Amino acid sequence: MMQARRLRILEKFAVDVSDRPVTRRLCEVCADLTGVTGAGIMLVAGGVSRGSVGTTDAVSESIEALQFALGEGPAIDATTSDRPVLEPDLAMPLVPRWPAFSPSAVTAGARAVFGFPIRVGAGRLGAINLHRDRPGPLDAEQHADALVLADVAAETILLLQANATPGQLAVELERGADFHFVVHQASGMVAAQLDANVTDALVRLRAHSFANDTPLIDVARAVVERTLRFAPSDDDGSARN
Repeated sequence: MMQARRLRILEKFAVDVSDRPVTRRLCEVCADLTGVTGAGIMLVAGGVSRGSVGTTDAVSESIEALQFALGEGPAIDATTSDRPVLEPDLAMPLVPRWPAFSPSAVTAGARAVFGFPIRVGAGRLGAINLHRDRPGPLDAEQHADALVLADVAAETILLLQANATPGQLAVELERGADFHFVVHQASGMVAAQLDANVTDALVRLRAHSFANDTPLIDVARAVVERTLRFAPSDDDGSARN
């Protein structure tokens, strides 16, 4: 049964030979075969979002951006827990779990979200995000298709990366990606300022963004432009202008 699903997915994927990024086409296949409104693929390392490599629409882009900026959401939980994370009603969840992400995602146009981990053996690469513009769970067939799609996504990412220059992202992955490079650059600078690791530095950037109601990207640019500097004694991770 799983092999039949896999063949159906690969056949669907192979039909489209347009010049759109491979990862975008894969996201479109994910959305089409599972019958949801849209899909995205996020890379996660160390429990931290590194950005998306593909989305289908503006809402998917917003979902990926929110998870990156806020550090919470279905893709991050799916990757760290190594299991599907399903929320059939973001506006009225049975158990609230994403206090910052959920209301923002609803405002963006998502009512249900589903994260499926992308992994190779014990290695976790990230997750597929599926979203729907109305509440409701996935049925058994949709869920089974999503699991196989996550496996196909893992194989596709590894195949594209195989011929890349060591230490660099494959061109095909970068074509449809949004990795927020300025935020990663700022995280490295803040890590040096705080004598901390990059993951903790990103947490401090997010805390400053939230505390000051300033978009994370703007905080990062201020750090890179050296108009904002963090100090170890700052309780909220605030910087000195």
